[in-house]
Amino acid sequence: MLTRMLRRLLPLAALLALVGCAPADDDTPTPPAATGLTSCSKDQLTTKTAGKLTIGTDDPAYGPWFKDNKPENGEGFESAVAYAVADRLGYAQADVTWVRVPFNTAVAPGPKAFDFDINQFSITDERKKAVDFSGPYYLVRQTVIALKSSKIAGAASVSALQSAKLGAQVGTTSYKAITDLVKPSGQPQVYNTNDDAKKALQNGQIDGLVVDLPTAFYMTAAELEDAVIVGQLPQVGVPEQFGLVLDKGSSLTGCVTQAVDQLRSSGELTRLEQQWLAQVAGARELT
Repeated sequence: MLTRMLRRLLPLAALLALVGCAPADDDTPTPPAATGLTSCSKDQLTTKTAGKLTIGTDDPAYGPWFKDNKPENGEGFESAVAYAVADRLGYAQADVTWVRVPFNTAVAPGPKAFDFDINQFSITDERKKAVDFSGPYYLVRQTVIALKSSKIAGAASVSALQSAKLGAQVGTTSYKAITDLVKPSGQPQVYNTNDDAKKALQNGQIDGLVVDLPTAFYMTAAELEDAVIVGQLPQVGVPEQFGLVLDKGSSLTGCVTQAVDQLRSSGELTRLEQQWLAQVAGARELT
């Protein structure tokens, strides 16, 4: 898995620049509504291929979002979400076709080779000018990482972090998570960039670093030696949101959003997040 990720350092670094820590805010964004729907039954949907659902993602498709670079196996968080959406729309797994589409191509203006694409796309106003988004299927969680030698490497609760020296990038949701959730006994360390904070962690100046989960996966796999994900913190502030990407003005947007909303309200998205991000990937929740 690490080898596959290392092959993709530059594209992944670009991705993290797009999906980096969201600034703290007080206004919770409203997901797009599934309005104007006539029917979301399979026989009423206009897809790239009649009777089939074409789903896009990048190549390689890396963990924990996918497994073994095989999105068709249904394993990994985003593969499982994609098949759950397909099922809500009436498509069996055998009716789903996967295509590989580079990240930047998927969100660029112009016709798409897919019905929807799933690839950790942050929902932004700028991207909405070129593509449609479904409602959010994942709210990015803030995560604590530490060196394996750190006193908090095995922490299992938020309270176990309160005596630790923690750091985060200034003005981010990560910093807000430290001050509002962890409430450490000492003053949190603030850095201009995550690179500065990462160096402080490497040099032993802090016990743990708080970043968003995608950044935590990247740092511990590709940038930091002997580092571990301690765990995910409860939500705080306005989280960054991942959405499915569709062609601008797609007739499927409303129905796909409805499917995602149903998966959220039924608790299925939470279950899949627990299964693939918390249990399999080791990013457990800190209580």
